[in-house]
Amino acid sequence: MAPRDPLDPTSIDALYGLEPVFEPGAGDDARPTEFVTVQCPYCGEAFETAVDVSAGSFNYVEDCQVCCQAIDIAGEVDACGSLVGLTVARSG
Repeated sequence: MAPRDPLDPTSIDALYGLEPVFEPGAGDDARPTEFVTVQCPYCGEAFETAVDVSAGSFNYVEDCQVCCQAIDIAGEVDACGSLVGLTVARSG
């Protein structure tokens, strides 16, 4: 019996009905998530947070990891999927 060729990840996903996933280092330059350092507009402490750039520009509310106040985080994403601007402001 001849050995079977291994299936590629796309074929395995299709075979088992799996959703495609982001594979780090798979040669694709797409970065769905970027880590950025922001400074809280309430307490002034800097912390790192993940932002999703896969769907383009965004605007959402996240709590400060230090003082727990609500912060508006808005980001601008260019046509290549790169984060080009980020603003942080007090929510409300």
